Amino acid sequence: MLERCIGTVVRGLRAPIINRGDAIEDIVVESVLKATESENIEIRDRDIVTITESIVARAQGNYAGIDQIAEDVHSKFGDDTIGVIFPILSRNRFSVCLSGIARKAKKIVLMLSYPSDEVGNHLVDMDDLDVRGVNPWTDVLTEDQFREHFGYKKHTFTGVDYIDYYRTLIEEEGAECEVIFSNQPKTILDHTKSVLTCDIHSRARTKRILKDNGGEKVYGLDDILAESIDGHGYNKEYGLLGSNKSTEDSVKLFPRDCQPIVDKIQAILKEKTGKTIEVMIYGDGAFKDPVGKIWELADPVVSPAYTKGLDGIPNEIKLKYLADNNFADLRGDDLQNAISEFIDNKEDELVGAMESQGTTPRKLTDLIGSLSDLTSGSGDKGTPIVFIQGYFDNYTN
Repeated sequence: MLERCIGTVVRGLRAPIINRGDAIEDIVVESVLKATESENIEIRDRDIVTITESIVARAQGNYAGIDQIAEDVHSKFGDDTIGVIFPILSRNRFSVCLSGIARKAKKIVLMLSYPSDEVGNHLVDMDDLDVRGVNPWTDVLTEDQFREHFGYKKHTFTGVDYIDYYRTLIEEEGAECEVIFSNQPKTILDHTKSVLTCDIHSRARTKRILKDNGGEKVYGLDDILAESIDGHGYNKEYGLLGSNKSTEDSVKLFPRDCQPIVDKIQAILKEKTGKTIEVMIYGDGAFKDPVGKIWELADPVVSPAYTKGLDGIPNEIKLKYLADNNFADLRGDDLQNAISEFIDNKEDELVGAMESQGTTPRKLTDLIGSLSDLTSGSGDKGTPIVFIQGYFDNYTN
């Protein structure tokens, strides 16, 4: 007989609205203890507490405005024509950043990747490329050529024509704007040697290609606001990457100095409960929407900090493989006992083993981040803290 009939349980925990200067560690601990007490939940070793990056950054007061972005960009590029390449198509993620980039610039050459941006927001369908005979890996298009081929397309979910939208943001700041379309970083060097690359996960490669092919001033979004401007927010490691629109003229940056926070929360929970609870801060969950085709990872990483018990990848057996192959001749208690014994004696490293095929080969923090992001959502649920139990259980527990 199984000791427990329920495996992994995930609960979104209500928390107060977090403001600058709040002691985030104390608030998280209090929220967990209050929730578990009110619901008569028994806290166990290896439970997991996850905290959305947003409330950590809010507690840190990690905000900056258009003027700070503009000042940093101008300090790097001066009055040069700036090539702004490979931004994602997002009002929340990039609109304020783009306004700041353009505020002190004379001219922006905006180079968009197509048919989609890095995270899957499409400017045009792949089928339309086929119909028009356009090869996105070799063909460079002007704005007029793009419109001639594909017309005016609005984003599936937002209803925004991002080409017009981004052009308008640049011109409203008083800068001249030219829009081109290419997937090759080198293309921008035909227009300017001063480039701000705005891609997220491919930024190191893009910078390398630009520098190797004559780029003179080459920076990424991670280089903008990597230091504080006039005492405002910054992120030494990620700069503007992972930022979100806060107001019409400011952004909330990705939280900084996160490791001491998760370690302190773990220590306080250990002191108060006697249990070792794993803790992580999470951002986007890295999953893909099947309709909008958006890969939900606009943050530079899923988790900027986590306690050491969340390091590594799952080491799991595929139960249906054992039932269909190793123990195909067994039924009932005999099958259950055989599978339980196999799990109890499984190797510490199953990568490449047939018994593990089909299990999810992702980092624990990426998996748990997706689970947490889908649980907390990004709207009005009011549950920025997620409490997970039984995640490390297996069939024998």
